[in-house]
Amino acid sequence: MHHHLNMNIMETKITVGQLLRILLYLLSWIIFVGVSIDAGGFISNTFYTMWINPEHAQNFWPGLNLSGLYKYDPGYFLLETLLMSMVAIIKATIFYLIIDILHNKKLSLSQPFNREVRRFILRVAYLSLLTGLFSTWGARHAAWFVKQGIQMPGIQQLNLDGADVWLFMSVTLFVIAQVFKRGIEIQAENELTV
Repeated sequence: MHHHLNMNIMETKITVGQLLRILLYLLSWIIFVGVSIDAGGFISNTFYTMWINPEHAQNFWPGLNLSGLYKYDPGYFLLETLLMSMVAIIKATIFYLIIDILHNKKLSLSQPFNREVRRFILRVAYLSLLTGLFSTWGARHAAWFVKQGIQMPGIQQLNLDGADVWLFMSVTLFVIAQVFKRGIEIQAENELTV
């Protein structure tokens, strides 16, 4: 009886790696839901403001008044909100890819260098590059609008901040993808020699 109880305790131990994977998975879901809500909200509010009720620009998003931009030029309003939407959509896609790779257990510490992981790293690198470029574009437009005398929220409220971080991350991930490419080659050579 005592021996049987001891075996059950041994079987339910969770490793630090498993716990970390679970925490990353949950955190990725929370962030994915948050940026998806932003993306959907930006897109639907842009449509609503442009084609149904222009007054909605003053309450575009919680803490986000874009009425000055809309009054200045609806075309610029559309461009800025599309850039905000693109950034949110790309961020959601990145977190979807993270959820997918964690859910399908494609990350393996025993065989870390595999084509699936390299493909994942390259996808996130390209998406990070796009996020950085769209954020830069949107932030530069926002700064130009302010110079024109338009009252604009800060780039943090527009969700267009951190462009330099996204660009840095994309370069870092491209380098890591190259390391993975070489790792896959070395791993394949080792499997042939064994």
